[in-house]
Amino acid sequence: MLQILFVTIPFFALIAAGYAAARTGALPLAAIPGLNAFVLYFALPCMLFRFGAAAPIAQLLDAGVALVWGASALIVVAATVVLARRQRIGWNDAAFGALVAAFPNTGFMGVPLLIAILGTQAASPMIITIAFDLVVTSSLCIALSRLAGADEHGAAKAARQALRGIVQNPMPWAIVLGGLASATRLALPAPVERTIAMLADAASPVALFAIGAVLARSALLAREHRASALVAAAMGSGSQPLRQARLADVLSVAAIKLLLHPLLVYGLARGAIALGLPLGQPALAAIVLVAALPSASNVAMLAERFGADNGRIARIILWTTVAAFFSFPLAARWMASRG
Repeated sequence: MLQILFVTIPFFALIAAGYAAARTGALPLAAIPGLNAFVLYFALPCMLFRFGAAAPIAQLLDAGVALVWGASALIVVAATVVLARRQRIGWNDAAFGALVAAFPNTGFMGVPLLIAILGTQAASPMIITIAFDLVVTSSLCIALSRLAGADEHGAAKAARQALRGIVQNPMPWAIVLGGLASATRLALPAPVERTIAMLADAASPVALFAIGAVLARSALLAREHRASALVAAAMGSGSQPLRQARLADVLSVAAIKLLLHPLLVYGLARGAIALGLPLGQPALAAIVLVAALPSASNVAMLAERFGADNGRIARIILWTTVAAFFSFPLAARWMASRG
């Protein structure tokens, strides 16, 4: 257990450093989009390309990993939506609550963390989960969020926006190019390979620092919004106060993310193995630990873009990130005991 903590503590320490930098003003809030852009468009795609190019193409096309991960993601989405609808939460907020419950922070946090714990053999299963969540889980939840749209073209518009988001996201393209490089055994010129390596090496620290900064920005903006809404209400302007997600609702979604999701992946994987599906222990450990990661920070930006309760999503991301400091090492130790 101590060995796992020694590996995970520096990762969460970088998140805490980013949070502290943004909360104290050492990192201006205006600089956070630049950090995110560097990670999303430069460093992380280079990291994914390197892992994809180095992995055998058969590992990148592992149907067992895709089937188990896909089934678990769809079940988590369905369960979270049903729970939210029973609590009289609208379709838009219910759908993005489901996305934040099913979409782990694999790119910014999972890739460097799991490589440190499991080694490079964890890269291929993670690439498969990232591709599925970017293409299928995100698109499904965005489509569900439009079910309560006022106009009949809401779902079609959401589908176009989801497709545009997939096309504009560099991570799926990096995965595809890495797979092609693996299949063709492409050898890049030394200067190009070195440039990609330098950008990839920068992905982990900058991404983790950026997660903390994004969480701090969400907390600061929510506090400012609440204050301005209270002032406006006191002056009789008729403005509506900021919606406050109930703590029970936030904690229930966080529990689905950190407890139900990894247990569901583990159960489905064991069932699939019993039925004869070829799924090795390294891949099993990787996808269970991916499911045990906190929620992806970019879901808050998506929720804001589609008019959902961004404050609720930000609180869920914050809770899962803080709780994962304790829950993730336990999940890693639990999986190690079953190896």
